[in-house]
Amino acid sequence: MAAIHPTAVVEPGAKLADDVVVGPYSIVGGEVELGAGVRLESHVVMGGRTRLGANCHVYPFASIGLPPQDLKYRGEPSELIIGSNNTIREYVTMNPGTEGGGMVTRVGDDGLFMVGVHIAHDCTIGNNVIMANNATLGGHVVIGDHAVLGGLCAVHQFVRIGPHAMVGGMSGVEHDVIPYASAMGERACLSGLNIIGIKRHGFSREDIHALRRAYRLFFSQDGTMAERLEDVARRFPDNRAVMDIVEFIRADSSRAVCQPKNARAAA
Repeated sequence: MAAIHPTAVVEPGAKLADDVVVGPYSIVGGEVELGAGVRLESHVVMGGRTRLGANCHVYPFASIGLPPQDLKYRGEPSELIIGSNNTIREYVTMNPGTEGGGMVTRVGDDGLFMVGVHIAHDCTIGNNVIMANNATLGGHVVIGDHAVLGGLCAVHQFVRIGPHAMVGGMSGVEHDVIPYASAMGERACLSGLNIIGIKRHGFSREDIHALRRAYRLFFSQDGTMAERLEDVARRFPDNRAVMDIVEFIRADSSRAVCQPKNARAAA
């Protein structure tokens, strides 16, 4: 049987795995599902149609699955689906989706969401994502696998952050950040490649050199972005990392791509 503290409230209908721990004064709504090994510390609120995967650890005062902060939301039966092995620290807020965004907010596996992180409605978060203290996402944001968002950064609605990208602390991100890049600034600009992150994840020297060359070509002053994009695709058709960037830029988006402050910036 789940270990539920006498002061906690678990509403009828909630589905808890046998080894779930619900701490003092926590509240679990009637449409919540908690997977095996989940641990809720004290004063956690889990509401709405929320699924929390196995082995997630949620710290005090987190608010997970309550209605989104969107004036267009009209109580539609949207969902929040969170994967496994996530650490959700104090005061984190994660909201479900809305009718205008596909009805689902999704969070992947193995993430670390530090104190005060906010994930708004209809966001899609990949695996192994780290969001530092008070990092904030507007609605409909997409974050790729292994991305890192620094403390107090704010990401505008509909922005995409590519896999293995790094956003510096206190940055305001208005435009899409390509995979493997680093962005920072009051209105964030690219500052090169996320070399430290790329090395930590075991990319080869050849891949790193290819990414450097491709980055310079993408943001040179020769021709249009469309022309430079096709040039890179012709030069590096067999390099998966470079083609990740090509496909990211080719994908439909409502936002422009974040640019270097200096158009000739070296990676």
